[in-house]
Amino acid sequence: MNTLKKLCYLSAVMFLSASFLSCSSDDNEIVTEQLTPSQTLSSTPWETTGAKDKNGNNVALTDASVAGYVGFAYFKADGKFAIYGLNDVLRSRGKWVVDPQGKTRTITVLNPDDSVIFTRDVEILVLNRNEFTYRIRPNAGDPSIYYDIIHTRTSHAEPTNGQLTLASTPWETTGAKDKNGNNVALSDNSVAGYVGYSYFKANGTFRIFGLNDVLRSEGTWSISPDGKKRTLVTPTFTRVVDILVLNETTFTYRITPDTANPSVFYDIIHTKVIHNEPQ
Repeated sequence: MNTLKKLCYLSAVMFLSASFLSCSSDDNEIVTEQLTPSQTLSSTPWETTGAKDKNGNNVALTDASVAGYVGFAYFKADGKFAIYGLNDVLRSRGKWVVDPQGKTRTITVLNPDDSVIFTRDVEILVLNRNEFTYRIRPNAGDPSIYYDIIHTRTSHAEPTNGQLTLASTPWETTGAKDKNGNNVALSDNSVAGYVGYSYFKANGTFRIFGLNDVLRSEGTWSISPDGKKRTLVTPTFTRVVDILVLNETTFTYRITPDTANPSVFYDIIHTKVIHNEPQ
């Protein structure tokens, strides 16, 4: 009888131990969250790391056939995107969407006033947590010619020097101050040449119009890596100014008319505005 009791006791202990281990195993099980295609694309920055032609041959990222698709891409959860070159210079901005099946990605590239530059659909070949590859067909009349653009998950942080902020809205000159902080009329000769509506486009070009919508200047623009200086280059001049404020609503820079006398300066204040770029 004692032997039977011992066997029953041992059986019960083994059963309870097995149950405990089973529960423990369940508790430690790693559950991978299932992401939608859109969530996957917006889950990480992407870096272009390769390209292949229709025959599967590698194509240099500097090749003219694919160079326009190379860079760091940031597809944000709010439906906006920004793409920078591998040199961290802003290339394009706008809106993006991926269809629910994860077969097509669409980007709409925008001007500062949110007018559409172009819309592009590409076929998605691979989209997972580590790779995003799509196919481009440069010649709509000959779909047999295509290139596959390969992107890899990266930890590369989006540049924060103000490029995207400057390119995301038109700016209107709304004020000016002298070195003592006194207001200066925008019609004053000291500042009148800096007054107008400005459109800094994500492709590195700009156009500035007077408040009467007459074109005043156009050319290329850039911001220094530290975000402290903005440079304009036109056929007739190059101008570098110190950035004092650059945020979602205000852009203020300092001009020094005579570099030999830096104690005399003016701060030119611009405000975000809804004003379509004149055509």
